[in-house]
Order: sequence, then C-alpha cells, then structure tokens
Amino acid sequence: MTSTLDAPSRLDRRWKPRDLWCALAGLVSLALAAGAASTVSLPVNSDLGLVAVLPYPFWVGVLILNAAFFVALRGDSAGPASRPVMVWLVAVLVLVLFGAAAFVTDVPRGEVAFRHLGIADALSGMQRIDPNIDAYFNWPGFFALLATVLGATGLDPATLALWAPVLNVGLWLTAVAVLTGYLTRDPRRRWLVLWLFCLGNWQDQDYLSPQAFGFFLYLVVLAMLLGPLAARSAKFHGFRRADLAEWWRGRSPAEPQPARRLAALVVTLLLITVINASHQLTPFMLLIVITVLTLSGRVWPSRLPLIAGLVLMLWLVFPASTYLAGHPLLQDAGLQIAAESNVVDRVSGTPGHLLAVQIRVGLTVLLWVLAAVGAVLDRRRGRLDLRVVLLALTPLLLFPAQAYGGEMLIRVSLFALPFVALLASSVLLPGNGVARPSVRAVGGLVLTCLLLAVLTVTGRFGNAQYDVFTDNEMEAVAAAEHLAPPGSAIISAAHPTPWRSGSYLDHRYRTMDDLCREDLSTQTCGPIVYNFARHTPAGAHMLFLRSSEASVVLQGDNSAGEFTELEEWFSMQDGVELVFNNVDARVYKVAP
Repeated sequence: MTSTLDAPSRLDRRWKPRDLWCALAGLVSLALAAGAASTVSLPVNSDLGLVAVLPYPFWVGVLILNAAFFVALRGDSAGPASRPVMVWLVAVLVLVLFGAAAFVTDVPRGEVAFRHLGIADALSGMQRIDPNIDAYFNWPGFFALLATVLGATGLDPATLALWAPVLNVGLWLTAVAVLTGYLTRDPRRRWLVLWLFCLGNWQDQDYLSPQAFGFFLYLVVLAMLLGPLAARSAKFHGFRRADLAEWWRGRSPAEPQPARRLAALVVTLLLITVINASHQLTPFMLLIVITVLTLSGRVWPSRLPLIAGLVLMLWLVFPASTYLAGHPLLQDAGLQIAAESNVVDRVSGTPGHLLAVQIRVGLTVLLWVLAAVGAVLDRRRGRLDLRVVLLALTPLLLFPAQAYGGEMLIRVSLFALPFVALLASSVLLPGNGVARPSVRAVGGLVLTCLLLAVLTVTGRFGNAQYDVFTDNEMEAVAAAEHLAPPGSAIISAAHPTPWRSGSYLDHRYRTMDDLCREDLSTQTCGPIVYNFARHTPAGAHMLFLRSSEASVVLQGDNSAGEFTELEEWFSMQDGVELVFNNVDARVYKVAP
C-alpha cells in the first residue's frame, strides 16, 4: 500500500514543470546552435578558426543551454532535476560542442581520421598483419575492430568518422559518470563534473582513433579499480618498516563478494590486453596509474601492476618489436626535449593561431588552478580523496618520458581532465550536496561556463582553416588517387591532407614538408621533391590544396607568397602536367 501511494509523488517529482521547461530549453538551444552552425560557409578563412565565423545564434543557444543546466542542477531541496532531464542536457552539450563541425560540413575533420579508415580498409583485405608496413600495424587492435564493425554493419565510413567525436565523448562521459559515483556521493557535483569535463575538453582527441578508444577503455579500467577491485586502506602510522607492513596487511577488499571481484579482475585483464594491442601510449599511462593506486593501498589485487607490466613488455618484445627496432622508446625522452616539442615549437604562427594556442594553454592552467584550490577546500572540509589527487597528478609523469610528436602535453591534460574537473567542481559548487546553490551562484556559474565554452570552441576548432576540408579538396584527392597507378607516389604540399582512406597500400604517400624537413623554400624544396617524383618508377602526382597552404602559413612555416612561388616553379618543370584544377586544389602529374 505504501509503495502504491508513493508512486504518484515520484511521478510528480519526475515531471515537475521546471524540469519540462529545462528540457524544452535544451531542445531550443540545440536547434539554435545546429541551425547557426549549418549556415557557416566553407572554407573557414579566419586564422582564429571556427569561433570567428559561428553566427551569434550559436552562442545564444550555448547561453540558454548553460542556463537550463544550472537551473536543473539547482533543482529543489530533494536534489537536482530528474535524471532523464540531466542526461538530455548533457547530451545536448555534447552535440553542440563536439558536433559543431558536423553541422558545418559532412566531411570529417583532420587528416588522421581518413588515414585510420584506410588502415581498417587495408586490414580487411589482408590475410595476415604485416608489422613492416608502418607503426599502426604494430598496434592493430583498434583497426581490426573498426574493420569488423564497418564490415558487419555496412555503416558509411565517412559518416562514422564525421560523428565519431560525439560518439566517443558520449562513451567517455558514461565511464566518467561511473567513476565519479565511486568518488563522491554529491549528485549535483557528479553532474557538474560531466559538464566541466565537456567544457575543458579542447584537446580534440575524440576523433576516430586508437587514442579515443584506448582512453575509453582506460576509464573503464579505472572504474574497476575504484569500484569492485578497490581496497579499504588501514590507518597509516608512519614510514617505518613495521608500520608499513602493518598498514599493508590491514587492507581489506571494498567489494565483499569474491565472485564480483573475480569477474571484475577478468574484465580488467582483458581490457589491459586490448589496450596494449591498440595504442602505443595508453598502456604506459595505465601501468603508472595501476602502480600508484596499488602502492597507495587503494587496489586489492596487489599483483596487478606486475601483470600489467608483463603484458606491456610482452607486447613490445614480440608484436611491436618491428617498430621499436628503429624507434627506441626513450629516443626523445627528457624534460628539455619535451618542453621544446610540446611548448616552444607550438608557440609560433599568425596572430590568430597564436591566440588559439594561448587560449588552450590558458584554459588548461585555469582548470588546474581551480583543481588546486578545490583540493585545498576539500581538505579543509575533510572530504579530500587521495585517489582523486593521485589520478590528477600521475599523468604528469608521462611528460618527460617521450616528446610524442609534440602532443604529449595534450595527452597528459586529457588523462588528468576527469579528476581535474572533479576537484574544480569543489570551487564552483562548494556545498555538501544538501544545500541548493543560490540564484546568484547559479547566475555566476552560467556566465563562467559560457566563458569556458567560448574558450573550448576556440581551442578545439582553432585550426579550422586547414583541418576542415571543402568538397573541392576532396574531389582533388579522389582525382589524384584515381589517376595515380599502383606503386606511384602521391605528394601533398603539407599536412593535413584528406587522403589514404581507400587506397592505403596502393601508393607511396609523401608530403613536401617531410621530404624537405619543413623548409618549403623554392630553392631548397623544389629540386628535392622534383627529383623524388621523377625517380619514382611509376611516376608521381602532386597535390596543392588550399588547406595545405593554410597549415604552413598559420603555423609560421612559410608565407602564402612563397607557397605560390613553389607551385609555379613545379608547374614549369619538364614532365610536369596539370591534370586537375578547381578553386581550392590543383593536381600535377610528374612523368618518371
């Protein structure tokens, strides 16, 4: 009888007018943002990126969305709005922030997504995996899964790549939601962490990639370590040997049922193996985190770091040995090399590009400062969780280990982001989960998160002038790959170029900036590339794309005039013929 009487009250609470208005506001904000983004014309001509060309209704939609979220988060004395409403608002934020480019164009962003589709296509037609092709074939797990999914479902590869950021962030948020459930009982704080995770995710690592797949599995493993595989630590008495031994023996499993612990351990070991087979960097981060959490006494299977290290070593020694034979792990190690590659070399280019880079750095610093303040506040309140601090700080250990093509700092900030967001939420939402934020506090949160959204869109889409491709450029690439005979070279002026998605193994793909070691002056680069093309037995085709020119100009590697001069020089050489031409691209055939 009691449950029957309670049912209407629960239903009434779930569908309160406030909740319905918040859900409707989310729908309005999505319509405004998507409609505004769809009116953007290509190419993007601003060196500040997409933020400079998005119409004002887009930002009106973002403002309405933040207002709706924080009104729903404030809720009432019983807590925030109902779960379907909160999930809907977070989903709208993911679509608005991470699907913005998909509303602008139906062409996937960036060169790498096309390359990954090509690798999956190549694997689907191979009888065995050949690790001698390139580095990707030494870690083929993600690509084999991608090829299987595409073959089994019949999905359009380009469509999957276009919406991959939305899908990947959705998976990440699901794992982060589980993680935060183990780290805090405050429902408002948990929802705010998801919101901050999205607003701080400028790193743009959620495209169709092993990194995005590996990061999701990494978060799932962490959920296992913080949940069914967690340990309750005994009271710490000091660093004397006897005290440490007593503290270690005093640990107890947080999950009382052995069957659940065993099932979680089996899943964790399986995911560790899949991560090692799919990505170069994530296994190292996972090994560090497992080791640190275990040494802190917060993981029950004490031999898990040993197992994870053994799996990593076996993969490096056997399946990945072909790549590592020419690329030692510590070849680009060191704090100075990492700082030069990740910071110094990136602070160059046009004023707009420099501003976008500075915004990325500034947004990261802002979140870390908020996290540091949040950690201090949590300690004063007696609710600071050592695991959150460790998970936020341990990615920093990766920074001096490898330059990673100048992207290590980006990866470090991504690995730390869920836990930085959790600590930062203590500053933005200092209550204990019972008291509702005041109306004034809600207004401040709305404006703060609107600013974060502007910064994130600026940092994330700051390279839109060269990583958002036009249909004309896609036609030029398709023409070059169609005209080039098997075994011939296809040479692009620079990265990025939307190629290799369907003929990964058919041609020799090169870029002029790689062949010329980033010196694209006509006197130096012209003869090098021309001789390479003429001495390729099957001939070569050269691509000059608008996006390639924009990339070298924005990053300060060359000027527009020098790029034009280089193309004119090529066009006048013996054996060079213009075979395709449109407003954004030219293709030249070079006879052997």
